[in-house]
Amino acid sequence: MVASHVLTWEVTESRGYETSWIELRGTTLRAHGRAVGTRPDPYWISYDLETGDDYVTRELRVHAATATGSHELRLRHDDDGRWTANGKHAPDVDGALDCDLSLSPLTNTMPVLRHGLHLAPGRQDFLMAWVSVPDLTVHASQQTYTHLVRTERGALVRFASGDFRSDVEFDAEGLVVDYPGLAHRFSAGAGWPQP
Repeated sequence: MVASHVLTWEVTESRGYETSWIELRGTTLRAHGRAVGTRPDPYWISYDLETGDDYVTRELRVHAATATGSHELRLRHDDDGRWTANGKHAPDVDGALDCDLSLSPLTNTMPVLRHGLHLAPGRQDFLMAWVSVPDLTVHASQQTYTHLVRTERGALVRFASGDFRSDVEFDAEGLVVDYPGLAHRFSAGAGWPQP
């Protein structure tokens, strides 16, 4: 079964927007997207994401542009759990299953789908290959996702990393609807938010 979506979020953390074209097929995800932010400085990014089975990241390609220049990242994960960033080994994130593109609600989807946290109780700890925006540097990030409750649209899942916590709403397909402090999704036909 294939499910295709085009989703747009207002990214409040960056005072910007992101649109992602997403295809869910079996237990794989492919997406490409564009985002613009204005905080702390204006930037524009484009990305392509591909997972293998069980939503495990295979590759994330990102291009970022700012007033001072541009950056490119090709982050790859092999079948042995080894990561490379622009062809160089990234040992700090070896063993991680997922990338996490900063300021993007899309990349919260993979761990939630893999463990069904949008469907049933559970708690999972993860090591993530976290990508800073707009400089596109890769860092290890310890994160925890905990299913809190089912909702009309899907579920609330608590995201935690360090001292940061947010109760994120996912829809029934495991895609972010509302991520307090980061982003919220526009409903079809809802138009732009009013000032």
